[in-house]
Amino acid sequence: MNTILGCIADDFTGATDLAGLLARSGMPVSLRIGVPQEPPTDTAPFEVIALKCRTAPVDAAVAECLAALEWLRSSGATRFFWKYCSTFDSTSEGNIGPVAEALMVALNADQTIYCPAFPENGRSIFMGNLFVGQHPLSESPMKDHPLTPMRDSNLMRLLKPQVTRPVGLIDRLTVARGTDAVRVAMQDHASKDTAHIVVDAVANEDLSVIAEACRDMPLLTGGSALAMPLPALYLRDGLIEADTVIRQKPDVVADGIVLSGSCSAMTQTQVAKYLTKAPGFRLNPLELAEEGPEKALEWLQNQALNAMPLIYATAEPADVLAAQAKLGVARAGEIVEDALAQLAVLARDRGARRFVVAGGETSGAVTKALGVSQLDIGSEIAPGVPWTYCESAGKHIALTLKSGNFGDADFFAKAIEVLDAS
Repeated sequence: MNTILGCIADDFTGATDLAGLLARSGMPVSLRIGVPQEPPTDTAPFEVIALKCRTAPVDAAVAECLAALEWLRSSGATRFFWKYCSTFDSTSEGNIGPVAEALMVALNADQTIYCPAFPENGRSIFMGNLFVGQHPLSESPMKDHPLTPMRDSNLMRLLKPQVTRPVGLIDRLTVARGTDAVRVAMQDHASKDTAHIVVDAVANEDLSVIAEACRDMPLLTGGSALAMPLPALYLRDGLIEADTVIRQKPDVVADGIVLSGSCSAMTQTQVAKYLTKAPGFRLNPLELAEEGPEKALEWLQNQALNAMPLIYATAEPADVLAAQAKLGVARAGEIVEDALAQLAVLARDRGARRFVVAGGETSGAVTKALGVSQLDIGSEIAPGVPWTYCESAGKHIALTLKSGNFGDADFFAKAIEVLDAS
C-alpha cells in the first residue's frame, strides 16, 4: 500500500517513540533502521526511518536525512515529519534547524513548524520556552546531558543560530483560539517571510489543534506527540482506508536481557529499582578503555537469561564527566556503546529473544549490531515507548528502545509484564 506520511527521526529511541504514538491509531506503522538500500515494497501508511544523526556533523546529518526523504518519496509519501527529541536536544550548530531547512528546500516548502511538546511525558511549551515538568529546560537534568547539555529554555533562541531564515512564534493564547486562529497566524508569518515557527502547546488538546491546522503542510517538525493526531485526521480526509490491516505479532521466548547506557536521572532510578529484582553488572568506561569488555562478556555467559539480567553504564553526572575528562566525550561514549553492542550479540547467540534497551546512542549501537533493518510496532509500555518486533540473524525478537528520561521507576519490570500480556 502507498505511504501517506513519511517520517525521519534523528535517533532510534525517538523513532520508536514516534512509531508507537502513531500506532495508537490502530493503523499499520513500519519502522526502518537506517535508509533502506532496496526500493520500497510492502510499505505501511506510516513509514518511519530511524537515523543516528542527532550529534553527527551537520553535513553528514543533512545528507542522510535527504537520502531518507528520497526513499520515502519513492514509497508514495507526500507529507513528511522531521522528528527530534521532546527536549530539543541539539548544539548551536544543529542538527534540528539545518536538517529542517534542507528538507524544506527539497520539498519547496516556504514554512514549517517546530513543536517538541509531549504533555504526557511532562514536556510543554509556553511563550516559546520549553518546560520539563515544572522546570524550564535549562534547569532540568538536561542541563547536564553528556552530549547535548541544554542551557537555554527558549526555543527561538536555540533555533535561530541553526537556520538562515527568520524564526517566529505562535503562542498558547493563539492556539487556544483554535485551528482558524493558528492558520491566520501562519499566514501572517508568511507575509513577513518567517519560515521557522515555534508553536506553543501545554496539553494534548493543543496538539490536536496544531495538527489539524497544519496537516496539509508538506513538512512538520517536532516531538512524537505532534504526529499522534495525524492518523485520525488522514482517515477523516479519506487518505487511509478504515479497514487497513495490522501485521500479526510473532511469539518470542522468555529469555532476554536489559541493556542501559543512558545516564539520565530517570534511568538511574529505573536501574536502581530493577537491581532489586534481577542480577546486574555495571560497565565502567575507564575500565573498558584499559581492559575491554571481557569481564562483562564472561559475566553474561554465566547468567540465566530467563531472569532478564541487567548490564548498565548508567552513572551519576560527576562520574560521567570524570570519564569524559580522561577519555574525551566521544571516546567515552563509543567505548560503552561498543561494549553493549557486543553484549547484545552474545545474549542473542545464547538464546535471548527479548531486549530492553535504554538510551538513544545505546539503542542505535545495539540495533545495528543485531542487524535489524525493519520493525513492526507492538504494545506500548509507557507513553512513547512501544515493544517492536523484528528479526535478528534469522530469529524473531522483541525489542524496546527507551529514551533516557521516559518511563516510570518500574519501567524495566513493566516492559516484561506488558510483553507477556500482549
